[in-house]
Amino acid sequence: MVVQSPHSLQSSVPTPKNGTKRVQIQVKENGSAVTDNVAGQRRASARLQAAKQKAEMELLAKRKLELLNEDVGRSTKKVNVDAEKLKLKLQPAQTVIQQLPEISSLPADPKINKKVAKMVERAAKIAEGLDGTNAPNVAEKSAHMKVKETIRLFNKHYLHFVQEEEKRCGAAKVDKKALKAKKKANRGNVSEADVKAKAKRPDLKAISKMMERNEVLYPEKRIGSIPGIDVGHRFYSRAEMVAVGFHSHWLNGIDYMGQSYKKGEYEHYIFPLAVAIVLSGMYEDDLDNAEDVVYTGQGGHDLTGNKRQIRDQVLERGNLALKNCVDLGVTVRVVRGHECANSYSGKVYTYDGLYKVVHYWAEKGISGFTVFKYRLRRLEGQPTLTTSQVHFTYGRVPQCLSEIRGLVCEDISGGQEVVPIPATNLVDDPPVAPTGYQYSKSMKFARNIKLPANAAGCDCKGLCWDPKTCACARLNGSDFPYVHRDGGRLIEAKHVVFECGPKCGCDPSCVNRTSQRGLKYRLEVFRTPKKGWAVRSWDFIPAGAPVCEYIGVLTRTEELDNVSENNYIFDIDCLQTMRGLGGRERRQLDASLPMIQNMDKIDEQRSESVPEFCIDAASIGNVARFINHSCEPNLFIQCVLSAHQDIKLARVMLFAADSIPPLQELTYDYGYALDSVHGPDGKVKKMACYCGAEGCRKRLF
Repeated sequence: MVVQSPHSLQSSVPTPKNGTKRVQIQVKENGSAVTDNVAGQRRASARLQAAKQKAEMELLAKRKLELLNEDVGRSTKKVNVDAEKLKLKLQPAQTVIQQLPEISSLPADPKINKKVAKMVERAAKIAEGLDGTNAPNVAEKSAHMKVKETIRLFNKHYLHFVQEEEKRCGAAKVDKKALKAKKKANRGNVSEADVKAKAKRPDLKAISKMMERNEVLYPEKRIGSIPGIDVGHRFYSRAEMVAVGFHSHWLNGIDYMGQSYKKGEYEHYIFPLAVAIVLSGMYEDDLDNAEDVVYTGQGGHDLTGNKRQIRDQVLERGNLALKNCVDLGVTVRVVRGHECANSYSGKVYTYDGLYKVVHYWAEKGISGFTVFKYRLRRLEGQPTLTTSQVHFTYGRVPQCLSEIRGLVCEDISGGQEVVPIPATNLVDDPPVAPTGYQYSKSMKFARNIKLPANAAGCDCKGLCWDPKTCACARLNGSDFPYVHRDGGRLIEAKHVVFECGPKCGCDPSCVNRTSQRGLKYRLEVFRTPKKGWAVRSWDFIPAGAPVCEYIGVLTRTEELDNVSENNYIFDIDCLQTMRGLGGRERRQLDASLPMIQNMDKIDEQRSESVPEFCIDAASIGNVARFINHSCEPNLFIQCVLSAHQDIKLARVMLFAADSIPPLQELTYDYGYALDSVHGPDGKVKKMACYCGAEGCRKRLF
């Protein structure tokens, strides 16, 4: 079978540098898979021994640097080095070279200075990926990953502006009450315009910000396919297409190259020239037969949404651009928009491939006005048209238990969760259900574990909405980490999120309790041919939404040091990830970090690279124990503190990194570096990855 290996919080931000953690499937003599039985599975102590050895090596390296500093201190003359230039180079490698001395203050001992300078330059090269010895570990991101990360960046900006809009609306409610009182006092002589602020769509603000910062993935328009966007790719708004550079306008149906593209590789083309169109049913004269399309040109229709034509169209801009495609034989990308209640835009847009514009003409439309028509024909040899498949996928989500194929358990939680979690198995013969563990929706604690006392909370009443007065918001950098939209969404990944707790005065519905509300999506545990059990959702999950908490038995890491193999351990290494220890990748600094008191003094008596606590889900756990690894995951890990503020005992939450469509497998990056997982004999385990991602680290590790 394939089971999960020890987990780590360093997987919080998906990265191609993290390693996979899979055990190859065991096969009986008849070729069938061995059924899962997690009871009795324990992990070896070699993993911790390796971590301790690594910590000792780090300590030794640190001591060598201290001795070097002592040698440097014996000299008196200064050297002229461009310190600022070096600092800029070394910013990405601060965790590697933070112990190095300042070059500008070094005495002028030529031998020592030369040695130090080489160390600094070597560290800079490693940080930039230029060091030859480090080359095998530097992986170029795939085009698909670049697209995914760009849309994640858009979602972060979008949610920031959603938060601004929610604040504006909250303030407007307060002002409205003040307005009523003012009207009453002034006998109705006050205008509502005095208190209203002009609203602007958060998605448009987000793409404007990305343009200002040069964060659009493909800012230059191009003919043909876009790297990383395959036929069937789904966008959940027009703004997402703009952020990637797939279609450069959030409203116009026709995207085209203007006269500015006459130079360079397109100098022999005639402009304007169309590159992409969106079919979304906005024109009454459109005729869509999938492979063959009659598309109505732009302009002249009623923008109020009734689709009627109110004036003649003109052969200019986008209309002329499509006409030029006919003359030059240039293909265009075709995107279809469909109604989608789960998308904030109300639609989902699917890329259906390249079409050739074969003919155009002008005629009187249904409303009696002149319209331009364009016949487009889909190129042969492309993947099967997927728009209908999108609807089929959404449509085949079971609506009741009787519609579930391969059902082996109606609810693995036994009624503990508000939403039942069925298990299905269409792989094994005979089919079996997940066994060998006890389901628990809440964390259990080992006998020697005692949680800290509840921390003091905020004094808010009802809902927390003013970050200036909420004590919990101040812990997060004087702002709330969530927005109200879609039942609560995390704006961006942070080192740690401080939520309202038991001693807070706010209600359970407070936005700063988002991760405490349990499951709200319909999850299913299903059997896979190679990866054992896996998890998917029947519902659309928006980016930033909480999916579930990793539940098990919270225990001390050292308690499991001398027992046999256990593949369901999750190390609570928030602290180590913050410090970038043991090869962990640090997140960008966020405002919550300074709020963790005495962070640098924690664990002084222990090896810094070894987390003190972990969650053991081998015999007791929840649905999270079945979630598999992926090198390009759609979930991320987030440390959350609510009842107390001890970072070593933080809750481990799984959030959606992307907008996840129904029936897509849920995955996160297990986060161990290559060759870091050891067996009971102390040797490195060679385990294959079956995630199937384009950027998969396919080599055995």
